[in-house]
Amino acid sequence: MTATIGQDTQQVGERLLTPGEVATLFRVDPKTVTRWATAGRIGSIRTPGGHRRFREAEVQSLLTELTTEPEHH
Repeated sequence: MTATIGQDTQQVGERLLTPGEVATLFRVDPKTVTRWATAGRIGSIRTPGGHRRFREAEVQSLLTELTTEPEHH
């Protein structure tokens, strides 16, 4: 999912992260984050200049999902 900033996709006050910031959180290379966005694994927004940005809430949710141990019954 890719949107452009300025459309009704951005909530007021929502923090947007750069690929480098997301990469630091996941401890991967920024190019990996870009590949994830291209593959649709993480949603991104395009700035008017064509740069990718990622919604902080979505990134935090994915990070929590991927780093939480599954419950064993």
